[in-house]
Amino acid sequence: MKVLVIQQRYGIGDMLIFLPYLKAISEKNNVKISLLAKKTSRSSELFKDENFLEEIISLDTSNDRISGFLKLSKEIKKRKFDKVYIFNGSIRYRFLSIIAGIKNIYQYPLFTSKDVIYQTAKVFTETQVGKALSTEPNLFLKNEQIIKAKDTYNINDQTKNIILGISASGPTKRWDVENYIELASQLNQHKKCKFFIAAGKNDLEIIDKIKSSKISSCCITMEKLSISNILPIIKNCNLYIGNDTGFMHMSASLGIKSIGIFMDSPAYSYSSYSKYIVPIVPKGETVKSTTHDTLGKDNISLEEVFISAKKYLD
Repeated sequence: MKVLVIQQRYGIGDMLIFLPYLKAISEKNNVKISLLAKKTSRSSELFKDENFLEEIISLDTSNDRISGFLKLSKEIKKRKFDKVYIFNGSIRYRFLSIIAGIKNIYQYPLFTSKDVIYQTAKVFTETQVGKALSTEPNLFLKNEQIIKAKDTYNINDQTKNIILGISASGPTKRWDVENYIELASQLNQHKKCKFFIAAGKNDLEIIDKIKSSKISSCCITMEKLSISNILPIIKNCNLYIGNDTGFMHMSASLGIKSIGIFMDSPAYSYSSYSKYIVPIVPKGETVKSTTHDTLGKDNISLEEVFISAKKYLD
């Protein structure tokens, strides 16, 4: 039995939201699955220590467009899959499965769109596996990696270790870095803290502001680290505070309480799936009303975030 799962969404957070359903399909069929996924989802790093995966087939610019359809169909066909589970309503992926000769095709209703990501995935997978499923992702890491990160970065109980998620996919989704600097300063006065700055190589400008700020001495930046190296650091921390980014979803998937600051993204879809995510939304908005084009970065107060963080540190 060979099973393919297609989950083509772009982001890290998207992929982690699907983790319980990937595992459930693997368990139901009693096989390791093959996963067709975009490279941007970083699934190869996220799931490096998981045992439900046989392989990851990457979607990239060479095979993820109409021009690459033939190449992708050949790649899928040669593997001779018996089943495919398609986590979208795209007719293209259904046609791909047919062309690849897969006999058993299970898919969202065609043209499904504007759904609540975790709810649609949950209903679809429960129908296929015949049992109720938790929406909570549980990302596995090897214990030796966790211990190594703890030793390497001198993470201990003498300080509160906090991930600061200052990055975001765009400026409207990013709380100002000056707010994070002041927040960290206030938290450090409340309790001795060490801050791990979760941002990438495209965020050098805001990282430099952190490095030249009054909190620089208690910060470690992670822009040069891989996802594989960042995950065990997160697992050793007490709290995540930051924007709605992949770092927030990684933290929640590792069982770390995560204060997510939602300014311009669907707060309900991207927080309600996990008990570990505490959403903060703009003044005058609710978790359900905060979505794309809310543009609320200036309506989230430093005081509100500080009070929430202090609650989970005390």
